[in-house]
Amino acid sequence: MKRLLRKLTPRAIRRSYALKFAIALLVLGASVGAVGIVGTMQIQSEVESNVHDEHATLAKQEAQSLYAWNGHNEETVEALSRTDAVQSGDVDRIQAFIEGEMRDREETERSSAQLHYISDDGTVLASSKTDVDRNPVSTLEGEWIDELDQHSGTSVTDAYRSGELGGEQPRIAYVTDRFLDGDAVLAYTVPATRYSSQLGGGDSGVTMVVDDRNRVLFEETSGVLFETYDEENDATENAFALESGRSDSLHAGPASGILTSTTGYGIGEGEYVVGYAPVTGTEWAVLVHTPAEDAYGFVQDVQQYGLYASIAGVLLVGVVGAVIGRNTSRSIDRLTTKAARMEDGDLEVDLSSPRIDSIGRLYDGFATMRDSLKSQITAAEEARADAERARAETERLNEHLEEKADEYADVMRAAGEGDFTARMDAESDNEAMAAIATTFNETIGEIERTTARLNAFANEVATASEQVTASAEEVRGASEQVSASIQEISDGADRQNDSLQSVTHEMDGLSTTIEQIAASSNEVADIAERTAETGKAGREAAQTAIEGMTELEAESDEAVAEIERLEDEVEQIDELIDFISSVAEQTNMLALNANIEAARTESADDGFAAVAGEVKSLAQETKEAAEDIEERLTSIQRQTERTAEEVQSTSRRVAEHTDSVAHAVDALDEIAEYAAETNDGVQEISAASEQQAASTQEVVAMVDQAATISEETSAESETVAAAAEEQTVALTEVSRSASSLTTQASELSTALDEFETNVEIRVDVDVDVETESALPSENALASNDGETLSYDSTGDSDMTSKRGSDDERVAGPDQRTE
Repeated sequence: MKRLLRKLTPRAIRRSYALKFAIALLVLGASVGAVGIVGTMQIQSEVESNVHDEHATLAKQEAQSLYAWNGHNEETVEALSRTDAVQSGDVDRIQAFIEGEMRDREETERSSAQLHYISDDGTVLASSKTDVDRNPVSTLEGEWIDELDQHSGTSVTDAYRSGELGGEQPRIAYVTDRFLDGDAVLAYTVPATRYSSQLGGGDSGVTMVVDDRNRVLFEETSGVLFETYDEENDATENAFALESGRSDSLHAGPASGILTSTTGYGIGEGEYVVGYAPVTGTEWAVLVHTPAEDAYGFVQDVQQYGLYASIAGVLLVGVVGAVIGRNTSRSIDRLTTKAARMEDGDLEVDLSSPRIDSIGRLYDGFATMRDSLKSQITAAEEARADAERARAETERLNEHLEEKADEYADVMRAAGEGDFTARMDAESDNEAMAAIATTFNETIGEIERTTARLNAFANEVATASEQVTASAEEVRGASEQVSASIQEISDGADRQNDSLQSVTHEMDGLSTTIEQIAASSNEVADIAERTAETGKAGREAAQTAIEGMTELEAESDEAVAEIERLEDEVEQIDELIDFISSVAEQTNMLALNANIEAARTESADDGFAAVAGEVKSLAQETKEAAEDIEERLTSIQRQTERTAEEVQSTSRRVAEHTDSVAHAVDALDEIAEYAAETNDGVQEISAASEQQAASTQEVVAMVDQAATISEETSAESETVAAAAEEQTVALTEVSRSASSLTTQASELSTALDEFETNVEIRVDVDVDVETESALPSENALASNDGETLSYDSTGDSDMTSKRGSDDERVAGPDQRTE
């Protein structure tokens, strides 16, 4: 890695410490700045993420609140549709009920909620809304009026404006036809401003509710209702694409549409954050807007101060690094200049420094190196003078050595050509050359005597080798006959072994088959035994089932009787409920008459009217409760009848199945008896099979033993045959080697005759070779001066020297074979 970095770094940078230090400072400053900027951006990102999550949560909460408000209004119109007056279908009665109900709710202003009873064709039959003369209106405007014939259930309409007096204010209608008979609906209309005042908003920004046509339905100040939401963002599109209960937010801007229509929003033409969420059950979306500078709060200050801190850190690193780097660079540059002067040969340069840090120690190190260099130069000059003197002495010695070397070379050349009588002059001024001459003379004399002995011994070896070759040929013939006989024995043993192996294989197969038969018999016996036991258990279980069915039949009869008694009780309760319903109806009529009388007399006695209203309400609730109880009792009665029929049917089926179970008990008894007989027969078959398998195993074991013996015999025969063949090969090799030895001994004797020696050799050879072995047991060679060389049967030599006369004689060994 370091080598690659050096190759990639330009040479100009590598040569300048100041430039490298400046680059390091630049990298460090950039790193500090990058860390500061990245940290600031991370904080900004986290704050912005929290702001977006908060706006999404606010939009979701507003959507849930509006959904709950819609649900409350739907419950209100459904509760009003369940009243007797509305369900009666009497328009006059319904008009009176609507006026009283809205008066009780204090909804008397034209800007308040209104209640309408409308036919399917859009005609207003009864209404709490009046014209200038305080008469109920006969028509209403709005797209939902034209779609009443397609209406079913309870629903919320889109916002609309009515053309009647007081209808300029946007309204939301909650329409239902539930609990109503005929072709009419009940509509409860609520001003949009009623919920707009409930929208949550901060010190700046605005919360709006828009429909799928981008119309503003609700807004905190109600100043832009029914205007088009025309901001260039994807908030409404994304909101309608979300599932119910989900929310999200985005950063948009600059504002250019409805958000710039008033300064009260505090957005102006700047950027903003908008959270959005769909309203469940409608085509509405909640949009929560906040100016970006208010939404993100201190994040902009954090970004600004983080940038300042990063710049300050970079400048601090640069200043401190520049001061330290300049001082260090100047010191290194001065040291480089002084080192260059030392390189030029100026060893008197001043290398002192007041610094005690690493740079100061570096100056001290150069000073020490300079002093050491001076000492080494002085020592080198002295060594050079000594070398000159030694060179002159060496030249004289070399001339003497060259003369002796030429003389010795002539002697060695003569010895190399076969003249072992040549000798070197041992007198010399150099001890090493004298030692070389003495050693060479002794060596050449030894070679001369050895050559003579080798010549005599070669003749002796040639004679003995011829006798060994003849004996080896006879032994090799006998070995070939033995090898052929052993091979015939081995082939017969192999054939016998193959036959026994076949018998063993067949006996193993027979034994395996018998064992499988025995195992299958045991399994069949076990199955038969388990069948018998299962039959007994089934018989007991069937008997228990019969007893249980008998008890179940009795309990079914009791349950039928109890259900019949329950039906009688239900009929009595039904009569009592009819009586309660009659009383409630009479009480309701009495309360209605009391209201009419109170309205007719225009009495100021509000207490009487209030009591009458309470009695009416109580009677209505009593009637509804009685009707609900009657429906529940009817359902219970029908269920009781079905239960009684099912219990009776079950009782009949239990009686039928009791007889079937009894027949099954008899059949299980017979199965158990047959299974026991089967078990006994299979047990006898299994015992006989196991005995036959044991006998077969004994036969297999005996055949295996015979096969093993035959295999061993075959293996031993092959081993003996191989050994005989190896012996034959070895004897052939011995014969060939002996012949080769005779030839080589003759060649050696001829070669030795070419050497010139002054030693006379006499050889006496006495060789006795028997046919059993051709290897010598001992050889001895002696010379005239008393040296004797003996050889034992292993080929090792033992030499003893004895000085005698100048004549040499060689005594031949007495070779014996045991």
